[in-house]
Amino acid sequence: MPVSRWAPNARERLETAALDLFVENGYEETTVAQIADRAGLNRATFFRHFADKREVLFGGEDVLAGLFADAIRAASPDATLTECLQAAFTAAEVAMTPQQRAKAAQRVLVVAANSELQERGLLKHARIARSINAALRERGVDELTARLGAEVGMLAFTIAVERWMESDHDEPFPLHAAAALSDLQVRAAELDSRSRLSALREFS
Repeated sequence: MPVSRWAPNARERLETAALDLFVENGYEETTVAQIADRAGLNRATFFRHFADKREVLFGGEDVLAGLFADAIRAASPDATLTECLQAAFTAAEVAMTPQQRAKAAQRVLVVAANSELQERGLLKHARIARSINAALRERGVDELTARLGAEVGMLAFTIAVERWMESDHDEPFPLHAAAALSDLQVRAAELDSRSRLSALREFS
């Protein structure tokens, strides 16, 4: 018998049930009623926590957008752009917990099998980038640099999530994110070095 909407950990139970069902039966074939039943709750409780079943997959992105933006705004006034991004990744640790790592892998499987969900994911990705951009602009960063910082930050975040899910160890997510950001900066510097090398060869 489904319990009341005040059941403890209702949101977490619904999320777990939904992801399990999405993987087992497919996203399209899974209904809200099935999710609520698997969680031992009711439909009303589901809609109290999620607008629709897509938000089970992407609701956490809104949390990340807020965490990133708040951390960037709270960074030291003399913090560099890189330090601001690192502060954002550190703040994400409260959402990117070891318990969430398995769920992240489930989300990737479900989204990869559905083109509509892939489009929704891109929109959420863009929203986080806009949040980072806006927070950097509030710090006085010029528009182009803020856009670049937001895109680099999101690329580093994406790479970090992939490494985090594949890792056999339990390193905190911010360590993966910092390493990914550092790797991108090294690659960017190499691009400039290679361009100069090519130019020298042309004139030699």
